[in-house]
Amino acid sequence: MNVPKQLWQFGCAAVFLGTLYASVQHAANQRPHPFREYPGVEYRIGDIPLPPDAGAKSEWAFARLMFPPGPNDGYRGRFDGDWREGLSLWTQDYPRADRHFSEAVRRLTRIDVRSVEQPVNLDDGDDVYNWPWLYAVQVGEWGITDAQAKKLRDYLLRGGFFMADDFHGTLEWAVFQASMKRVFPDRPIVDIPDSDPIFHTVYDLDHRYQVPGAEHLRLGYKNDGYEARWRAIYDDKGRIMVAMSLNSDIGDSWEWADDPRYPEKFSALGIRLGVNYIVYAMTH
Repeated sequence: MNVPKQLWQFGCAAVFLGTLYASVQHAANQRPHPFREYPGVEYRIGDIPLPPDAGAKSEWAFARLMFPPGPNDGYRGRFDGDWREGLSLWTQDYPRADRHFSEAVRRLTRIDVRSVEQPVNLDDGDDVYNWPWLYAVQVGEWGITDAQAKKLRDYLLRGGFFMADDFHGTLEWAVFQASMKRVFPDRPIVDIPDSDPIFHTVYDLDHRYQVPGAEHLRLGYKNDGYEARWRAIYDDKGRIMVAMSLNSDIGDSWEWADDPRYPEKFSALGIRLGVNYIVYAMTH
């Protein structure tokens, strides 16, 4: 019996199987996580019926960022469970806003849009890289970890796009600004000029205005966020990676787009702005 030869063959087989296993695992990690619903702070599972084509494959899906709450979490004391299971800040407006807006994108563009959203957790391996457009709400009250900030930075530098929405006033701006300094310590946050392509990809949006949430229609603002600010972080080639709607609640403009009590002009701007952001993200 040729023992050295058998050992050599066994070693080759082991290496092959190890490589095959690693390849399978890598492929599995690259596949998008399956759709899953979570209970929200406004809606429970089943309140918003699933569309009949919810399981269909598509070119684009509304990816909603899941994140832990921060020290100034406005829901503290009411919703204090595991943020990874819903009932947390990140579920504000969810899933009604996501599905209303997805339906609007279907109607207003030629993008193949999935009818349901995709909650995305930065801690879930490489899943975030499957979703080129990412949205988060209440980012002035979030508490992303250092590991999540690092993952978000890598996602954006690889070509991802992040829309940060529904944060208002001095305190919430300071919280968000500090967190983004951990994502991009070397990149400034700047006001987006009216001439930027992001305001002209589909709709010309030179004339923008503050979009208040449904609970703040009477005053027209929240906290001390009196004036709408449209800000961004750019990459080295001049592409917007992070688009911020400070002192506006674009998510509410999607959520209540079909409610006659919510002014149409706010939904009109919110939907057009979101469409521009998507088309910009997918073409830049």
